[in-house]
Amino acid sequence: MTPEATLARFREYMVGPSRFMTLLSCFELGIVDALRENPGMTAAKLGAAVGAKPDAVEQLLHLLVKEGFVGYDEGSGGYRLDALAEVGRADLKRALTYMNMIKVVALRQLFYLTDSVRTGTLVGLKELYGAEGTLYGAVADHQDLRESWATLMDTVTANIDPWFFGNIDIPPGSRVLDLAGNTGLGAIHTYRLKESPGLRVTTFDLPEKEQECLRNFRSHGVQEHCSFIGGNVFEGIPQGFDVVLIKHFLDMFDRDDFFRILSGVNRSLEVGGQVNIMVPVYPENIRDTDNYNVDFFPAFFIGCTMAQGGPQKLSTYSNWLQECGFKVTRAITKDPAEVPPDVIPVQAVICATKTA
Repeated sequence: MTPEATLARFREYMVGPSRFMTLLSCFELGIVDALRENPGMTAAKLGAAVGAKPDAVEQLLHLLVKEGFVGYDEGSGGYRLDALAEVGRADLKRALTYMNMIKVVALRQLFYLTDSVRTGTLVGLKELYGAEGTLYGAVADHQDLRESWATLMDTVTANIDPWFFGNIDIPPGSRVLDLAGNTGLGAIHTYRLKESPGLRVTTFDLPEKEQECLRNFRSHGVQEHCSFIGGNVFEGIPQGFDVVLIKHFLDMFDRDDFFRILSGVNRSLEVGGQVNIMVPVYPENIRDTDNYNVDFFPAFFIGCTMAQGGPQKLSTYSNWLQECGFKVTRAITKDPAEVPPDVIPVQAVICATKTA
């Protein structure tokens, strides 16, 4: 890459945050919805409809016209949806859920990313919310964080769980532990998608998740088959289970904590017990442009959620599991071509059996 090309790439990074917020603001203001209902509206009419100055509306729409999201008629001065008109409502809702989470959870905190790296703490979370610890503790006290993050996580879980369960084996009648299972959606999916006589699924998470988790079990009619145990993975993992599931969790931690967690899982299983993991992974060739995990997750985990962590390559996770006393029996990465083009995580499934 020439120096000129390198500086041109820098320019793409410079305009990234303003591009992001310009696009999102057009949705938040209601401009896109207004054009969907009434194509051909001028900036003056749009401004009146959404309660903003026509000049500001026109400024925002320049980018959307440039990108082909919105069309503009020079003669009438009217705007209409262009490429956005072809995007299905469900797909658009999913993309906007990601964008809202990035705005609320990430964009402000990332101002302090350098300080978070230096201190090993979430400086942005403390500066903005007065909160110590991690995002996952702060969501209990701050509604804006909770609504933005939890809505996305429920969406991610609902979309990826069928693929996960289609690639793992849970023997009939198993006793299954969903490690760090949050408020029970994963346990519900486990029972629904792997139902068998005698199957029991237990969510294991912090005690404050219990009441919401049990409500979810009742509302889905699985309270006879699903249960909850409160605790902390670093203080001890319950024993007496045949299968342990770990989803949306291990990428939150650095190597040392990964080993603490998997060593605890090893102690909780008998020889031959299974662990099934789903985790976003970096491509083996880190320059693979089809995988955006590298673009997003390092800053997100270190600066916004945990002050540590980030995905690893599939080969790295497999080697770590072997060091923790497991034999890897299956390791696959979801084909990026099968991931909706607006979705960031590329997930992998790793199945392993306790050998020692």
